[in-house]
Amino acid sequence: MNGKILWADDEIEHLRAHVMFLKEKGYDVTTVTNGGDAIDEMDRDFFDIVFLDENMPGLSGLETLVKIKEKRPDVPVVMITKSEEEMIMEDAIGSKIADYLIKPVNPSQILLALKKSLDSKRLVGDKAVSGYRQQFMELTNTISGAHDMDDWMEVYQRLIFWEVELQSAQDPGMKGMLEAQKQEANRQFFKFVSNNYLDWLNPKNEKDAPVLSHTLFKQRIFPHLKDETPLYVIVVDNLRMDQWKTLRPILSDYFNIVSEDGYCAILPTATQYARNALFAGLMPSEIEKIYKDLWLNENDEGSKNQYEAELLALQLKRLGYSKKSSYNKITTLDAGKRLSENFSNLSQNHLNVIVYNFVDMLSHARTDMEVIKELAEDETAYRSLTVSWFRNSPLFDFIKKVAEKKGRLLITTDHGSIRTQEPSQVIGDRNTNSNLRYKVGKNLNFKAKEVFAIAKPEQAYLPRVNVSSTYIFAKEDMFFVYPNNYNQYVNQYRNTFQHGGISMEEMLIPLIYMEPK
Repeated sequence: MNGKILWADDEIEHLRAHVMFLKEKGYDVTTVTNGGDAIDEMDRDFFDIVFLDENMPGLSGLETLVKIKEKRPDVPVVMITKSEEEMIMEDAIGSKIADYLIKPVNPSQILLALKKSLDSKRLVGDKAVSGYRQQFMELTNTISGAHDMDDWMEVYQRLIFWEVELQSAQDPGMKGMLEAQKQEANRQFFKFVSNNYLDWLNPKNEKDAPVLSHTLFKQRIFPHLKDETPLYVIVVDNLRMDQWKTLRPILSDYFNIVSEDGYCAILPTATQYARNALFAGLMPSEIEKIYKDLWLNENDEGSKNQYEAELLALQLKRLGYSKKSSYNKITTLDAGKRLSENFSNLSQNHLNVIVYNFVDMLSHARTDMEVIKELAEDETAYRSLTVSWFRNSPLFDFIKKVAEKKGRLLITTDHGSIRTQEPSQVIGDRNTNSNLRYKVGKNLNFKAKEVFAIAKPEQAYLPRVNVSSTYIFAKEDMFFVYPNNYNQYVNQYRNTFQHGGISMEEMLIPLIYMEPK
């Protein structure tokens, strides 16, 4: 049996041919002639879908629809009517019908409505599986042929597309193929970064390097400031590209998405380094050298990102920008509410920069709290949790006010994160930092094949904590663990979202520019 249908129509006798057609297709059809009987049937039995005539004696179709939704808000209802009045259509659609058919209906229309309402997830999943299967070899060749950052951005965008598309597919084998292909892409991406990263930091000309954290503001944000319309730059800490893809449909109701691309985070892909570089327009060792009072090293006491406002102001001054601007960092729900309440004051500025820390906090909470681990057990759930937060956040309220006042919006981040799977043993002294995806210290002992090592930090414009400091960055989905308590740490940190190392998920991050509709 394909499904159970309840069909309510006062002229049901005239529709017997349609009912017989559906039964021949394997559907179980129950018919009634009025709204009251339809509601009684809903009390007696469970139906997969309801066909509902809009114009019936007694309870109208719309009145019956309301009562059905009160009892079974999840059941899809297809409204069938002779009327083409716009008001009736709007009332029906506003009551969350699944579909709307105009009499006289034919069997193919009815079957299509059933397929859309009952089989859409399966059909979409099957279509995604078929599409990915067809694209598999082409994507494999694209991965093996990627030779610059634009190529890798395309690879990552396409992998994300199929990852989201296959969410609804009931084919674990195909999902496994995609996961294996993504792992291979990250292996190749690690080689690409290892071979080219230091050259990007010392390019012969600007075009020889991709846009990186410290060049983002100058190259990609500052040009937008030539427009007189207020610009709101929102840096959502630790926002991955796939998370942006799930937020996109929400924001596209309010903004035209003018450009949707990304840039490359510097190493380490951690807030202390990447976000300070973003706001300073300088690499970490340059910040330490030029503005020594505005930089804290790994072992220094205090917040490592407490001077972002000062660094941003200094960069804007160097760029010759003198218009009114603001900087706000949001780390709590109350701070987010206050920001939204203060919108009228911020709207007087030409530039407003806002750091929003929720996604980063979610990532850390997922590592430390079992409840969050269960809610976000994989990438699909992680994306879903991000969407749930965003829809109910003060940030969304703030963004809607930006759209209402016709402001421009630029959304980006400082780095992404990767779900860690494979442990990599490392040995360091007690002053070695605690991050799971990168380490900095002296006399580090590690497996050379599993890391990108920088023995001379100055080559990567990184601070030298001591005379023999070495930085190492984990590749792919690995995470660093010490031999002591090895099994305990592997069990604790495997399958958690971490950042600091080299992967597409951490380094290739969104940069989205939007204008109001």
